Amino acid sequence: MDCRAAAHALNQISVLMELHDEDAHRIKAMALAARSVAALGDLSLDVALTRELAAPDVVAPAALAVLRDLAESNSSSLLEQLQEETPEGLMEMLRVPGLGPARIRSIHEHLDIDTLQDLETAAREGRLASVPKFGARTADKVLKGIAELRSAGAYVLWPHGRAEAERIADVLRRHPDVITLEVAGSIRRRMEVVRDVDLVAAVRGNPSVVAASLAQMRGVREVLGGGGRTLSLRLEDGVRVDLSCVRPEQFALALWRATGSHEHVQQVAAFAAQRGYTLSGDELRDADGAVIPVPDEAALYAVLGVSYVPPELREARGELERATAGTLPSLVDEQDLRGALHCHSQYSDGGATIEEMARAAMARGLRYLGVSDHSQSNTYAGGLSRDRILEQHAEIDALNARFGAEGVDFRVLKGIEADILPCGRVDYDAAFLDHFDFVIGSVHTRYGMNAEQMTHRVLKALDDPHLTVLGHPTGRLLLTREAFAIDLDAVMAKAARVGVAIELNADPHRLDIDWRACRIAAEHGAMVSIGPDAHSPMGFENLTLGVAQARKGWLSADNVLNTRSVDEVLAFASARRRALAAAT
Repeated sequence: MDCRAAAHALNQISVLMELHDEDAHRIKAMALAARSVAALGDLSLDVALTRELAAPDVVAPAALAVLRDLAESNSSSLLEQLQEETPEGLMEMLRVPGLGPARIRSIHEHLDIDTLQDLETAAREGRLASVPKFGARTADKVLKGIAELRSAGAYVLWPHGRAEAERIADVLRRHPDVITLEVAGSIRRRMEVVRDVDLVAAVRGNPSVVAASLAQMRGVREVLGGGGRTLSLRLEDGVRVDLSCVRPEQFALALWRATGSHEHVQQVAAFAAQRGYTLSGDELRDADGAVIPVPDEAALYAVLGVSYVPPELREARGELERATAGTLPSLVDEQDLRGALHCHSQYSDGGATIEEMARAAMARGLRYLGVSDHSQSNTYAGGLSRDRILEQHAEIDALNARFGAEGVDFRVLKGIEADILPCGRVDYDAAFLDHFDFVIGSVHTRYGMNAEQMTHRVLKALDDPHLTVLGHPTGRLLLTREAFAIDLDAVMAKAARVGVAIELNADPHRLDIDWRACRIAAEHGAMVSIGPDAHSPMGFENLTLGVAQARKGWLSADNVLNTRSVDEVLAFASARRRALAAAT
C-alpha cells in the first residue's frame, strides 16, 4: 500500500469518527495524520513507517496504530468497525456537496433519516428545517447539494432513481395530451445503480408539439438536447430526464427501444433484418415496407418468432439466443417467496422485536421468518453472547407455541449471522452451533486480504457443516465500498458441491451477490437465498428489489432457497450435520 491510499483511509476514519460524535482531539489527530501521510505521495507505506514516520510525534499514536494495521494487513480494523457501525445511507449522504458529517449526524439523530431519498423528501416537506441549527436556508442548501450531485452525473441507488422517476412521471401524466406514460431505461431494467430517468409517453396530437409543451412545465431548468418528439431535460433538482413522445400506435416499440439496453436493441434489430423486417424509428416494417402493428412488446418478439424477453434480461448476455431456442428460464416472482432468512431484531442491531418482525413477515404473505442476529465476535453490532442467544431461543419457542395455539400457520426459526473470522472459522464452537436451525456466515472484518487469502478464508468456512448460507459474499456497499478481492467462481463451485446457499443480500446498498453472479451461481448449481437483511419491519420491502435482481440474474424459483417450505429449508440446513453424524 502506498501513502496516498493510507491517507485516504485516515481521512475516512476522521470523517466517520465525526459522524459518530467521537472525541474531537482524536478526530483532529486522524485528519492531521492524513495530511502528513498524503504529502509522502506514492512512497510505500512500509518504507514511510521506517523512515519519514518513524520519529516520535510525527503522527499521533492512534493514527500510527492505524498505519501499522494498514501496512500489515492492507486494511484497518478501526475503519472496518466504523463502516459497519454506520448505516449505509449515511455514508451515501456524505457524497452530497456541502453536507458534512456533523450535519448528517444531527439529521439522523433528530429525524431518524438514514437514506438519501428520505433526506430529500424531508427537505422538500419542511421537516429538515425543523432540525436545530438548520432552518429553511440550510434545508434549501441540502436540496441544492443533492441537485449538484445529480448534475455531475453521479449514480444513485435503484430505489432512489425509481422514486424520482415515479415522482416525475406522476407530474407529466397530468398533462391533458398524455394518454400513457411509462418509465423506461436502466430503471425499468432494474440496474442496481442508475443515473438518468427515461420516460416514454403516448400522446394525443402531434408528438413534437406535446414534447415542446412538456419542456415548458414547471420544474424544468433547461433543455439539454434533442428536438422534435425526443428531448433531454435538466430539472431544477438536477435530475436529467430523457423524454420521448410518440403516437399511441408507436408506444410499445418506443418503450422497448427506450428500455434498452442499447446492445440488446442492436441485436434484436440485426436479428429482425435477417428475417426480412426493419426496425425503423418506432415502427416495425416487413420486406415490402408495410408497417406491422405492435400493440405491446410481446408482439414484437412474437413477430420475430422468439420468446418474450422480460426487461430485466435485456443486457445482451445471450438472452436473444435463448429466446430463439425457447429456453429462457421461468423467472422467480415475489409471490414465490415463502420465507425470509436474514433478519435482525432488537437483540443485536435491529429496531423491532421478534414478534413485530414476524407479524411484518406475515403481512407480506410469508410463512416463516429466520431471525439471524449478529454473533459474539461482532461486538460493534451488538453481537450476542451465548446466554443472550439462549434467552432469544426461549422467546422464539414461546412465540411459536403461541402462534400454534392461535392457529397461525407461521414459524420463527432460530438462526444467527455468524462472523467468518480471518482464520476461516465460523464464530462459536460446533456444539453451540448445533443450537441453531440455520447459520448465515458473513465476512465483517479484514476486507483488505488479497484474493488468495480471502478465498481460502471463505472456502474453509464452507467446510463447516453448520453453515447454511454464505452472507453478502463480496462485502460491497454500492457507491461507498468496493467488493473485497475473492475468487467468487471457486467459492460458488464449492458451495454447490457441499450444499451451502449463496446469499443475494437484498439491502439496496449491497445487492450482494449482484445479478451477474446470480447466473454463475445457477450454472454451478448453487442455491441462492434472497435475504432482506431486514433491521425493521420496513426492511421487508427489500425483498422486492432482491427478487428483481434475482430475475435479472436469470434465476427461477427452483434456484432460490426461500421459495421452499419451512420443512424443506430446515432439511437443507441440517443435511450436512445429519450426514456427518451418520458417518461418525
